[in-house]
Amino acid sequence: MNAGAELHDAGMFQRFFRSEVSGAIVLVVATVLALAWANSPWAASYFDLQHTSIGVSWGDATFQLSLQHWVSDGLMVLFFFVVGLEIKREILVGHISSLRLASVPVAAAVGGMLIPAAIYLAFTVGTEASRGWGVPMATDIAFALGILALLGSRVPTSLKVFMTAIAIADDIGAVFVIALVYTEKVNLVALGVAVVLFLLLVAANRAHLRVPLIYILLGLGVWVGVFASGVHATVAGILVAFAVPIRARIEPREFFERMRRAGRDLEEVKEDGISRESMLLEPAQLEWLDDLQHTIGDMIPSGIALEHALHRIVSFIILPLFALFNAGIVLGQDRLALLVDPVTLGVILGLVLGKQIGVTLFTWLIVKSGRGSRPEGVTWPMIYGVSCVAGVGFTMSLFISELAFKGILVDEAKIGIIAGSLISGVWGYLVLRHAIARAPAAA
Repeated sequence: MNAGAELHDAGMFQRFFRSEVSGAIVLVVATVLALAWANSPWAASYFDLQHTSIGVSWGDATFQLSLQHWVSDGLMVLFFFVVGLEIKREILVGHISSLRLASVPVAAAVGGMLIPAAIYLAFTVGTEASRGWGVPMATDIAFALGILALLGSRVPTSLKVFMTAIAIADDIGAVFVIALVYTEKVNLVALGVAVVLFLLLVAANRAHLRVPLIYILLGLGVWVGVFASGVHATVAGILVAFAVPIRARIEPREFFERMRRAGRDLEEVKEDGISRESMLLEPAQLEWLDDLQHTIGDMIPSGIALEHALHRIVSFIILPLFALFNAGIVLGQDRLALLVDPVTLGVILGLVLGKQIGVTLFTWLIVKSGRGSRPEGVTWPMIYGVSCVAGVGFTMSLFISELAFKGILVDEAKIGIIAGSLISGVWGYLVLRHAIARAPAAA
């Protein structure tokens, strides 16, 4: 990779990082608002809003979902679509695009999933609550990067990249858990329809069709098919994302050659011959503009363009709405007893201790085995600090808790998620601040 490409990648990462940080702030505000509203004199209106039904009907048939479900099963599909685009980008051209690059963050993510799940099961094995073992496995990338941002420019970029790669690998694991574990029964006919529509979506991309409506209709069809199949509808977001190309359709050399040729054609048109009217009336000029537009479109991968366009919508609208509708729980003296409930304890210790042990231990094992190496400029205390921050599960943990418990034991899980994420975030910040301050100047 040349210096220009490296600078471009660094710039993209910094923009992504700043977007995640801003999104984390909005997410905190939405969470605080949900908790305040649920414990205010107007609490009844909060829970009424959650369960307000919205739908459509035709003839004798009716399709209705509560607002909470529309957010979780509908809007969150866009969140998972962006997650799918991020995963595909990282696998194909990003920080886990080769065995050498992926070995350490993937090992860290695996440890950060297995150990928390094991700790949770130690508290709940043999009970109905054991179904929630996936809750403490998750890491919230927005909050994790937001905590790193509090430390300012002292944080090595390699550490931010390492944290991001762990979170992406963690998301891959979470998606598999949602699809394989928290799907009770499957309607094979509906799933088959979803698969056929997905293949048509792939074929449309391969054929380079440039009609957005086709992709919108096929994407909605995949969502409906997955939803009707019994598999959680958000998996449709991942499927559709995997059908979107991440690489440019043309090589940079061909792009620059086309642009140079277009520039030469433009120079042949006299300046005084160009006006708004002539640009509309001259077929040759319209053809030139159309070719130029297609050239630029071929150089910008659809996946990158969509990820860029949707990232702010997800960060500033969808995730805050999800937090608003799902983080509101009633707190009071009678709820203090839930802190010693097996579910709550399992989630808290899974997020706080499980992530620390799992991420640090598995990173150490892969490095000592010689199959990977620590990121440049990252010390072992920094890696431990990252393992603490990884315990901020929040968004994905809340999402999995709703799937795992379906209304039973959800409050216990949510209290554990909020408490465990808060402890992990504060402790991780303190550890990282100390580790960065004591790191060698070269780091």
